[in-house]
Amino acid sequence: MGRRQRLLGDRDRSDPRRVSVRIGVRSRLALAVACILLGFAAAAEIPPGERRSGYEFMSRETRAMQDDDTGNPGTLWVLDGEALWKRKAGASDRACSDCHGDARESMKAVAARYPAFDPALRRPVNLEQRINACRVGRQKAPALAYESRDLLALTAYVTRQSRGLPINITIDARTRPFLEAGREAFFRRQGQLNLACAQCHDDHWSGRLAGSPITQAHPTGYPLYRLEWQGLGSLERRLRGCLTGVRAESYPYGAPELVDLELYLMWRANGMRMETPAVRP
Repeated sequence: MGRRQRLLGDRDRSDPRRVSVRIGVRSRLALAVACILLGFAAAAEIPPGERRSGYEFMSRETRAMQDDDTGNPGTLWVLDGEALWKRKAGASDRACSDCHGDARESMKAVAARYPAFDPALRRPVNLEQRINACRVGRQKAPALAYESRDLLALTAYVTRQSRGLPINITIDARTRPFLEAGREAFFRRQGQLNLACAQCHDDHWSGRLAGSPITQAHPTGYPLYRLEWQGLGSLERRLRGCLTGVRAESYPYGAPELVDLELYLMWRANGMRMETPAVRP
């Protein structure tokens, strides 16, 4: 039995609909309680020496699942991405590999630098946007939808080439305003629950919410496999879920506000090791 068959067999042992509904209800109730408990706590950035990957907060079983590529369900998307990398697409009839060659070499450390500034757009773009820009501009193919299997697979495959390498976000005069916008969003109270990202992830990261650990929100493992989702998902999916959780108006995928927040989160994780595809509750 191959890796793909073993992974699929493991994934089919539980009903994802029951899991997601059960966890979703607990999450909403816990967020309401958290609003009361957090009160007016003052948020402060985590000192670099105290930063911890979300991996360190996971159970022994979850860490073991992530560490074993044959048991990590995110590997399914990485394998799909490898196939897509070599597949010709669009009117140009070109594959990613036709321009970039072996991803194990050409894409090494690339994901660790995103979001990155795009001179044409005059603002940062995330890795998903860069992949779609290549599809539209080079392959003459339609852009892939956010959270689609193919876009997640390509993103996971490219990011996998940076596993074990340090995040390396460079900030200059062009990107500084967008970094500050992301920082402001992280510390701004939002939604009917009047909560800021920092209140959970900077001030209360040693606690638990709906039975799951509150991490420091360092995006070292995206796109990652969440047991709640029963699938792979992007950082923007997680951010939109948090906004919905505090009953704030969310942003569409690819919105500048989300990319700015991604930039800030990656920047505050500078030097931490990439671990895609991570596994989380």
